[in-house]
Amino acid sequence: MRSSETPGRPSPVGSVPGTSAPAGTVHLFPGQGDFAVSSLAAGLRRSDALRRTAVAVFDQVDQVATERELPELGPWLLSADPPSGRDLAAAPAGTPQLAMYGVAVLLHQALCNVRGVPRAVLGVSFGEIAAMTAAGILSISDGARIAHDLARILTACPGALTQLSCDEKTAEKLIAAADAWDVAVACVNDDRESIVSGSLAGLAAVELQAEKDGVDTARLRLPFAAHHPSFTPQAAEFARAVRSYPLGAARFPIYSAVAGRAYTSDDDLAAGLADCLIRPVRLPGVLHQIADLRPTALFEAGTGSALSRSARRVLSDQPVAILAPLVQSDFPW
Repeated sequence: MRSSETPGRPSPVGSVPGTSAPAGTVHLFPGQGDFAVSSLAAGLRRSDALRRTAVAVFDQVDQVATERELPELGPWLLSADPPSGRDLAAAPAGTPQLAMYGVAVLLHQALCNVRGVPRAVLGVSFGEIAAMTAAGILSISDGARIAHDLARILTACPGALTQLSCDEKTAEKLIAAADAWDVAVACVNDDRESIVSGSLAGLAAVELQAEKDGVDTARLRLPFAAHHPSFTPQAAEFARAVRSYPLGAARFPIYSAVAGRAYTSDDDLAAGLADCLIRPVRLPGVLHQIADLRPTALFEAGTGSALSRSARRVLSDQPVAILAPLVQSDFPW
């Protein structure tokens, strides 16, 4: 057993028993709150290699899009006139999620091409689907189907999410002061940023209280809530959907920001994915576990930089490079 393991707990899936944690990279798969087609378009203009990987991945994703009666995304996203976020949101339900999933998978593959296979991956909320695909648990096609299954279920998760510029304890105090009984902490990104989830009326009350207390707020541009305990029936439905797909063996450990650790061979991965509907994300603890692997670099496999920004705050005392390659104009794809 490695010294970093907890006595009595199985090794992480994808780990090699009896080995010390080697240096390497870790890929970070963000959730749905930070997706910008513009950075993808800029990256594709800069790199033919990135474009080739994008074409190969979206060839597989678009087979699922056709199967699920959604518009093909490859010709749209990779064109000279790609859609805006608003265009994707106006498309049939599930289209934005397939786009986000496909982009995450293509960035993982492109990073593997230039920096090698990662030491581990971290999935944050929706990003767990792409993380499991990257590790070989899911095929690209089945991961796309699961992304669409989740999108369909999210249409039955009313409410919204609001970002607060404060830590978890302050967020809880704001909820209590606003008497917003149906609002819950959904994500703890770092000691300066939390996200709360709940009804529109409840969030409005929390936002008003935050304004009084000098805490900045931003309503996320997502037409649903998540990470809320009221969605237990939806989570059960999603877990049943995930269990209909075959699961392969992991090539490397998969860390979950909802589980707060790496998945093990004893875990029900379908239930783990479904927990993203009802349990909160807590990034700091799982990021410190990843830092214990002594990676040389963490790469955000998304179109934005919010996740890598939080990782820099949390791991500010760690000797690790934390990068968001797609938003860096000089990244060597």
